[in-house]
Amino acid sequence: MALSIFNLRRGFCVRLWLGTLSSVAAVDLAADTDNYYVQNRSYRTVPSGDIPRYVRPLSKTGLEGVESVDWLDIGLDHRIRYEYRDQDFRRTPQQGLDEAVLLRTRAYLGIRRGLDPLRFAAEFQDSRSYNSEYVSDNRDVNELDLIQLYGELYFDDALGTNRPLSIKGGRFWLESLDRRLIANNEFRNTTNNFQGVRVNLGQQSNDWELDLLALQPIERLKYRFDRPVEQEWLYGIITHWRRWSDIVTLQPYYLGYRHDSKTVRDAANALNLHNTGLRGYGIVGASGFDYDANVVHQFGRSNGRQPTSAWACAVELGYTFEHTASHPRISTFYGYGSGDRNPGDGTHQTFNPLFGFNQPWSRNDYFSWDNLHAPKLRLELEPLKDLKMETGYNAYWLASDRAAWKRASLQDKTGQSGSFLGHEFDIRFRYKWTPRIESDVSYAWFTPGEMPRLLGKTRDSHFLYLQLTLSAFN
Repeated sequence: MALSIFNLRRGFCVRLWLGTLSSVAAVDLAADTDNYYVQNRSYRTVPSGDIPRYVRPLSKTGLEGVESVDWLDIGLDHRIRYEYRDQDFRRTPQQGLDEAVLLRTRAYLGIRRGLDPLRFAAEFQDSRSYNSEYVSDNRDVNELDLIQLYGELYFDDALGTNRPLSIKGGRFWLESLDRRLIANNEFRNTTNNFQGVRVNLGQQSNDWELDLLALQPIERLKYRFDRPVEQEWLYGIITHWRRWSDIVTLQPYYLGYRHDSKTVRDAANALNLHNTGLRGYGIVGASGFDYDANVVHQFGRSNGRQPTSAWACAVELGYTFEHTASHPRISTFYGYGSGDRNPGDGTHQTFNPLFGFNQPWSRNDYFSWDNLHAPKLRLELEPLKDLKMETGYNAYWLASDRAAWKRASLQDKTGQSGSFLGHEFDIRFRYKWTPRIESDVSYAWFTPGEMPRLLGKTRDSHFLYLQLTLSAFN
C-alpha cells in the first residue's frame, strides 16, 4: 500500500511536468536572435549572477577621475536586520521571544579586463549577531572571512562568435537552476560557498550553455578562517537549451554529492547521492501565463550504506496582468519531496535538498525540499514606483508521517501524530528609497497543525523583520 502511494505521488509529479512540456512542444523554434535568455518569473527562483548585485565597474561609481577605469569592479554593501521571533520552531527547546539584530558587511574587488584572458575576484564578508536569546551558530555568525577568492581564465569567442569559455578555480559561491539545490542563501546572514573548479561553455545569452562543477563545500567557522570540508564533494553537469521553443528553456542536469567517512564514528554519516533532473520554464507568449517545473530523482547510498531512492518535484503556474499599472502576478505552486516510508526498514527515501534556498518554501525558514507536500497561493505586485509587495498562503503536510520534519527536529516514528504540519501566511514590502538604500519589511504567521501539536509545539509562531541595505556604489 505504501509503495503504491509513493508511486502515485511520483507519477503525479512526472505527469505535471510532462503536461507542462506537452503544451509547448508544438510551438515553432525561436526566431534567430543574439539573446535567447528569458528570465523566469517563478517566486524567488532567479539565480544571482556571478557578479554580486551591489558591484559596479569603477567607471560607473560616480567618483571623479576614474571615468575611464572600466576594467576594475568594486562594491561595498552593508545590511542590518532586526528580527522579532515569537516561538521559533527551528529551536530546541522552543523558547518564547527572541529579538536578534543581524549585521552583514560585504566588500568586493575584481579585475575583468586588462590581464586577458586572466580575471580575478575577491569578496570579503563579516556576519555578526547581537541580542539573541540563543547560542550563536554559523547561520548568523561568520566573522571576517573571504567568501570568494578565485582566478578565472575567460576566452571570448573560444567556441564561436559570442560563445566564450570560462575556467574558474578557487573559492566562490554560485546559484543555479531554480535555487532549490544550489544557492548562496542570500536571505540568511551567512553564505553558502565552495572551493574547486567550475567550467562554463557558452554564456547566458546563447542558445545552449554547459556548466561543469567539481566543488568542495566550505565549512563556516564563526571566529576562524573558513575551510573546505575535505571529505565532501559536489560535482555535476548542468545544461541549458534555450532554442527548442521561444516559450521554454530546458535544463537537464546531473548532480553528485558525496560525504566520505574519515573515522569509524563518522561512518554512519557517509553518503553518495546521484541526482538526475529536468527543469523546464518559460513565459507563454503574450498570454500573461508563465510556468516553472522541476523533477528530480535521487539515488545512491545514505546513512552509511543504506540504499536510497527519493523523488522531488516543484511546479508553479503564474499569470501576470500586463496591462495593469501595478503588474500584479498571481501564482499557484505545488512542491513535493519524498520521505522515509519506514525509517527502520534499511532503505532511505527522504530527499536531500543539498545546498538549496529555503525562502521559496517558507518565510519563517521552517521547511526545505524534503518529506513535504506544500501547496501555495501567492500575489506579487508593484503598487507604487519602487515599492514591491507580495503576500501568500501556504499549507504543509509530511510526505511520510513516520519520517522527520527536519527543520523543527520533530518525528513520530509510529505515524500516529498524523501528517498535517500547519498553515503559514506571509506578507512583505520592499522599497527602494534611492539607488543605494533599500528597506525590507516582512511578517509571517505560522499556525501549527495536528502533528506538531501532538508532539508538544502548540503555540502559533510570529516572525517580523525590519531590514535596511546600504550599497556604496549602486
